[in-house]
Amino acid sequence: MTDHVQGANRTVTVGLQKMTPSEAMVETLVANGVTDMFGIMGSAFMDAMDIFAPAGIRLIPVVHEQGGGHMADGYARVSGRHGVVIGQNGPGISNCVTAIAAAYWAHSPVVIITPETGTMGMGLGGFQEANQLPMFEEFTKYQGHVTNPARMAEFTGRCFDRAMSEMGPTQLNIPRDYFYGEIKAEIPQPSRLDRGAGGEKSLDDAAALLADAKFPVIISGGGVVMGDAIEECKALAERLGAPVVNSYLHNDSFPASHPLWTGPLGYQGSKAAMKLMAQADVVIALGSRLGPFGTLPQHGMDYWPKNAKIIQIDADHKMLGLVKKISVGICGDAKAAATALTQRLAGKTLACDATRAARAATIQAEKDAWEKELDGWTHEKDPFSLDMIEEQKQEKTPFGGTYLHPRQVLRELEKAMPDDVMVSTDIGNINSVANSYLRFEKPRSFFAAMSFGNCGYAFPTIIGAKVAAPHRPAVSYAGDGAWGMSLMETMTCVRHNIPVTAVVFHNRQWGAEKKNQVDFYNRRFVAGELENQSFAGIAKAMGAEGIVVDKLEDVGPALKKAIDLQMNEGKTTIIEIMCTRELGDPFRRDALSKPVRLLEKYKDYV
Repeated sequence: MTDHVQGANRTVTVGLQKMTPSEAMVETLVANGVTDMFGIMGSAFMDAMDIFAPAGIRLIPVVHEQGGGHMADGYARVSGRHGVVIGQNGPGISNCVTAIAAAYWAHSPVVIITPETGTMGMGLGGFQEANQLPMFEEFTKYQGHVTNPARMAEFTGRCFDRAMSEMGPTQLNIPRDYFYGEIKAEIPQPSRLDRGAGGEKSLDDAAALLADAKFPVIISGGGVVMGDAIEECKALAERLGAPVVNSYLHNDSFPASHPLWTGPLGYQGSKAAMKLMAQADVVIALGSRLGPFGTLPQHGMDYWPKNAKIIQIDADHKMLGLVKKISVGICGDAKAAATALTQRLAGKTLACDATRAARAATIQAEKDAWEKELDGWTHEKDPFSLDMIEEQKQEKTPFGGTYLHPRQVLRELEKAMPDDVMVSTDIGNINSVANSYLRFEKPRSFFAAMSFGNCGYAFPTIIGAKVAAPHRPAVSYAGDGAWGMSLMETMTCVRHNIPVTAVVFHNRQWGAEKKNQVDFYNRRFVAGELENQSFAGIAKAMGAEGIVVDKLEDVGPALKKAIDLQMNEGKTTIIEIMCTRELGDPFRRDALSKPVRLLEKYKDYV
């Protein structure tokens, strides 16, 4: 039987019929709602690429395949649908490894399509030959290797299903000669899991702990964002009167205007959140794996409560109790589990009810104190930073202005952020400090490289996010080091009319690592300096707008102007902010110690 069905203004082929393997793959993409892909064209998949356009699929050419992978990640994180990246076999595919690793730790349903050497040339050391499955083995939830052209639709559909069911990247690996020929195939329809709340006993046990809790605290994690569970998290928090902290780099997992919101944990997070967390007797980790880097001591506080009972809720049972010892583990969907717990607590008298008003006052007081501290925290206070500030008081920027303190800049950017904004941040010193200042009202608004922590992430990711949500303002943050790895994608924005705003913190150094040389290596600076050309000038050469900011009063207006150009004129703008070289807290205090030297000629280097 042959038939067609109409969906989203696109005809989807159904029923067993003759087609080419290329058609089978493309029709399966259509069945899964794919409208946009990222990558660089290549002979390995040209037969399929030839019919992307008539199938309603836009292939957005990027400058570098790693950027294409990050764009697919950003697209997936905003839309909640698949992001897709493709490239030429061999080097085009190996260029994507870093991006897929970042997507893995962000739990993004990215599908990477990896055409590979033809079957008759495998093992002969031919042109652009590589064994492409081991490259991604650690960073994918499923690897589909097409073993016969007739199974093209089957493996393609399975990759798309598994990316959603396991919330992570999958790989579709296709020998390049398998795109050709004639097969009989039926296009598989997408299969999506209906996730539940978890086991009845674990939910009952969790409800019993919460009923007796005197100071419950909720950690709202990435699972709340991915599970569209913000309202359910709010309902549970309001029933308990519990402060809500964002898990590390998930600042969009609870609305910042809500009275129970207290800010993010983790590196350069909220002191209010940490001080409230320290008082918890029961912690509900909702949709969080409790990653180790997001619970480390910070601001001189070892805030994680030592004797608190922990209820961890995660859709992946392997995460339960992996990092922290837990009292109750619930393998379930964040949305459904929060609803089930709220229902179990409805109509009951809870131990925390008696102290609800006092707890609300404590929450507000800690938030007020933290905001006041941030307002007054205009520069870093360690001796090295103070020395740098003193040196630069008399130093003028190449543009005649002054070097600006990063915290002042971040506060001004925060004030100027438009409603409904999407922000991505790169790895690095100033970007990490930004964790204290970024607040959001809705989910799917904040994107970071998560535990993989790779440079060059933010800009291409926000480009992908903009493709998925062209109606929303899109802003990326990057330091000058990370910007050097991604600035070429400015050409992608200009060429393909994808307007975004990039903020570049230009402090002429690899700041995060330089801080380690300050604290552990007696200020012996090696390979940390970055004396750069004008990034605004480079942007203009690429066809974008470029704005240099070296006066504090210009920070907010520059961002507002760039957003106006983005939303009303369709222009990409690079804002180059000239920052001092002051440095925040060390990035890897957990992983470094004072050096020991055993050879005599190195004895002075301790």
